[in-house]
Amino acid sequence: MVITAALVKELRERTSAGMMECKKALVESNGDIDVAIDMMRKSSLVKAVKKEGRTTAEGTIVVLSSADAKTAVLVEVNCETDFVARGNGFKDFAKAVAEKALAEKIQSLAALQAAFEEQRLALISEVGELITIRRFVLKEQTGESVIGIYAHGDANGTRIGSVVSLKKGTVSLAKDLAMHVAAMQPEYVLENEIPAERLEKEKEIFVEQTREEKKPEAMMGKIVEGKLKKFIAEITLMGQSFVKDSTKTVAALLKESDGEIEFFVRFAVGEGIEKQEDNFVAEVMAQVKG
Repeated sequence: MVITAALVKELRERTSAGMMECKKALVESNGDIDVAIDMMRKSSLVKAVKKEGRTTAEGTIVVLSSADAKTAVLVEVNCETDFVARGNGFKDFAKAVAEKALAEKIQSLAALQAAFEEQRLALISEVGELITIRRFVLKEQTGESVIGIYAHGDANGTRIGSVVSLKKGTVSLAKDLAMHVAAMQPEYVLENEIPAERLEKEKEIFVEQTREEKKPEAMMGKIVEGKLKKFIAEITLMGQSFVKDSTKTVAALLKESDGEIEFFVRFAVGEGIEKQEDNFVAEVMAQVKG
């Protein structure tokens, strides 16, 4: 059977695969598009399996909220290189994942991943890199609670996303605090949330630092106490200086705005993933020789 350009075009439109891959599949399927699609899907699965285990520390963050500011979703989708992360196909995939999670209020990562497995495999085949839906959170609020979201990035994509919920307060205030969370990276809301063992460890470090500085022994307690107090302020949202007005803390801002914080969530692309230092030239040469 003659494989026409129109047939190749139709298969490309239905699979988003490359022209040569489409032509090859049509030749092997004797021009049957449905059979060709099945063959390509199996091929994509094989390629995807071979890529599993590769480091995906690049990618994008998508953060969305409902029109009534009662529900928000934060999603991280990863790939292997920033080149792929900048591509429209990858960005569109990530956005579709977040939109579905928000619209259907999907509750588990496994369910979200399952809903997009076919599209993920097709994208892996198209871009030649491992793609993963790494993590997501869905937050739903009721009553007076409001949610604010913030996304930080540039022309290359969104690198940081955050969600803040207020028990009392305005959406505008929640959005300002979401921007603050994205910029200042608090780890806890209040001091009492910090594990005691972490505070004890920091205290030990400050004691050693103070001794190295050869401070008077009589002043040791006050100096260490001051260092610890500063550390607590730096890692708690309520203790931090507000990013839009450093003359006041977030606690002071909430008090004057009659706001009350409920929770916050912050994602940054690739955080916690150990990046591999690959020899790009060697990898390309290995592929050429192969």
